[in-house]
Amino acid sequence: MAAPAAASAESSGLTATTASAQLIRTKVYFGRCRDTCQIKVRIRNVSRTNIFDVRLNARLRINGRNVGTCYDHVGSIRAKKTKWASCTVRSRSLSNAYNRYLDGFADFNQYTNTTVNYRYYR
Repeated sequence: MAAPAAASAESSGLTATTASAQLIRTKVYFGRCRDTCQIKVRIRNVSRTNIFDVRLNARLRINGRNVGTCYDHVGSIRAKKTKWASCTVRSRSLSNAYNRYLDGFADFNQYTNTTVNYRYYR
């Protein structure tokens, strides 16, 4: 049995982009986003190998400012299958940004950077 290889894939915004040939594809969705913001990510294993120890890191930005991060451990994903990951951002910065939006002083443009790390056997 071979040693596990570590890999990571990055996705920004609502589109799935990868830096090189990766085993997964991701798509980001937003749930309720007010004073707390739920980030949902669909992780699809496009390879013929099973991947394990899948972890999600998400950094939320409102109007270009970092307002919080969240993490989720997904587990393993079998070959050609899909799993959903979600995490919730709760922070004072997010609450202040939403209050400024309610008062009419600023917009509430959501943007997230997601990083999905995983391991697999070669």
